[in-house]
Amino acid sequence: MRESTTVAETEDFSVHTVRCTGHQPGWSEPEPFTGDQIVLVRSGRFRMRSRHGRAVVDRTMGYAQTVGEEGQFAHPAGGDVCTSITLSPGLWRRPSGTVRVSARADVAHRLLLRSGPDVAFETAERLMELLAHLAVDEQGGKRRALVDEAREAMASGRQEAAGLVSLARLLEVSPSHLSRTFRRETGMSLTRYRNRIRVGLALDRLEQGERDLSGLAADLGFSDHAHLTRTVRAETGRPPTVLRRLLRP
Repeated sequence: MRESTTVAETEDFSVHTVRCTGHQPGWSEPEPFTGDQIVLVRSGRFRMRSRHGRAVVDRTMGYAQTVGEEGQFAHPAGGDVCTSITLSPGLWRRPSGTVRVSARADVAHRLLLRSGPDVAFETAERLMELLAHLAVDEQGGKRRALVDEAREAMASGRQEAAGLVSLARLLEVSPSHLSRTFRRETGMSLTRYRNRIRVGLALDRLEQGERDLSGLAADLGFSDHAHLTRTVRAETGRPPTVLRRLLRP
């Protein structure tokens, strides 16, 4: 089941929150795209396939499509919440396909959803900042499939994904091959990806008003409060205390 809620809408762009519920392991019927569209995940993950191939879509990887294209979707991990952004011609001049979502883009995404009633300026400016942080990912093929398997294992918290060697063993490849392939396909190391996942979870908690940073660090597997702060600042450009203020309800 899919439910869409309008966040902002103008003649040039629209922003909607889309909630998909239920477990759907099989592929949907092909769904056409009626405009230039970018979809970013707020929570959960799903799979999609299009003319660009198959991809796992989560907080670190969204997708962009143009009018006339179509995609199919599967939800083996259950429901998800996404932001769908439709743009008028000319606002997105990059090719369609998957897009890399950095931690800075994640923060910009959250701030976009918190825009006030001034859609023409405040929301538009926040949207432009988000678009500036998104990077098109033009890779595909067998290497992409391996990387998607690794991302799914890490995002789902599988015990085998707790280290490089055990993750490579799970995927039946050598650790060096997995490490090289992951970096080549995603533009980041496995360590950076793990930090990206953990920073996303930290942003969730900060958005909810979390004040116990030491407890938050322990919950997310950081060595201490300082380690959490350094990692969050390195990924987002801001320390946790500033982000908590920016993202407060």
